[in-house]
Amino acid sequence: MKTLIDWLAHLEGLHPRGHAGIELGLDRINRVKAVLRQSQHCPVIVVGGTNGKGSTCAYLENIIDRAGYMVGCYTSPHLLAYNERVRLNGLAVSDEKLSAAFERVEIARQQAGNIALTYFEFGTLAAWEVFAEAGVEAAILEVGLGGRLDAVNAYEPDISIVTTVALDHTDWLGNDRESIGFEKAGIYRAGKPAFCADPNPPQSLLDHATTIGADLRLIGRDFGFERPSAETSENRLQWRWWCRSGGKMIKRALAYPGLRGPTQLFNASVVLAALDALTDKLPVTMQAIRPGLIETELAGRFQVLPGKPAIVLDVGHNPQAIKVLADNLSSMGFFNCTHAVLGMLNDKDIAGALLPLKGKVDIWHVATLTGLRGTRADALKEIIGATNLGGEVICYESPKAAMQAAKGSAGESDRILAFGSFHTVAGALEALRKKP
Repeated sequence: MKTLIDWLAHLEGLHPRGHAGIELGLDRINRVKAVLRQSQHCPVIVVGGTNGKGSTCAYLENIIDRAGYMVGCYTSPHLLAYNERVRLNGLAVSDEKLSAAFERVEIARQQAGNIALTYFEFGTLAAWEVFAEAGVEAAILEVGLGGRLDAVNAYEPDISIVTTVALDHTDWLGNDRESIGFEKAGIYRAGKPAFCADPNPPQSLLDHATTIGADLRLIGRDFGFERPSAETSENRLQWRWWCRSGGKMIKRALAYPGLRGPTQLFNASVVLAALDALTDKLPVTMQAIRPGLIETELAGRFQVLPGKPAIVLDVGHNPQAIKVLADNLSSMGFFNCTHAVLGMLNDKDIAGALLPLKGKVDIWHVATLTGLRGTRADALKEIIGATNLGGEVICYESPKAAMQAAKGSAGESDRILAFGSFHTVAGALEALRKKP
């Protein structure tokens, strides 16, 4: 019998482009899905967008769990173990459950004509097999890349969420926000609630929603949030969510979410609006929402580890995400020295992404990421120098080695930032021997 390690090796070798291979399209997954006879038995929430998808999924998962439902959540990529991608009520599923699901998908794949599924397509089908076997009462599916042609879009959402639209994966999605917005909007459905938490949505997203007849709901127009003003005596520890629902205006005062950073209010707001739209199928009370927001945790999203020196882990890897990261760093207070452990993939706008950190890093510990999409440390060093970001630059063979060196040289009053990729944060966690 194959172990999970055996199955993952099989997935990596199945498609001609391997583990990192990307081949967009729904034909392959739909053919195997039909052989599996997968049917949707519960409300499905599909979450897409450039940044904020993971946080949005985590809030949804935690709140629905606290409301007493069996909830399945499928996200990607993982940090340390593949099991992190497929969760039941917040817990990663076992090797045995995943292996059994992989086996069913493999049999169906062969019956469908020995289709060369990609790594992500195979995993998406297996995740649904796990959810169906568990009898989940709600399923949350995070888009892997884009939306319109992503494997997750083979399933029919009751609710679709686009968090943000920014430049990323331009080789696949287009070189501007309008092109990318159209791809993201591909997860919207006619007559179904379609949310966008980007305060400046591309016209292409708006047009596509109108063309197909989606029930488009926009932040700032149909739902949103308010922070207490400095002039009022309102509780500074609370924010106010609002939503137009059924011809009425709903307002709720809430404690700030557990995940750090001001952008989390956009994610939390769209989550609450989406849950409100699902009330007839999946009623959720404020008794679940309040602790669900406060106690949500997610590894690698401006995650500050306890102890000294301060260590910040962030998987941000594009200009929008790293701009948010830079703003969050500025609000942390004073540190004698900031060390950055950096590794990035070569299909990113590396120079543009790093620009918000100009003058904010004293020592760069740059690491080579392996694989076809990995960037060498010396190439990162050259980019940092060419863009005049400042600071000393030291090269390492891996993120793990870079984090070990940073940890060894940083003083108690210093700060270490590990960012740029899931691979970088995973290597940093290995060096720190921390679990996500």
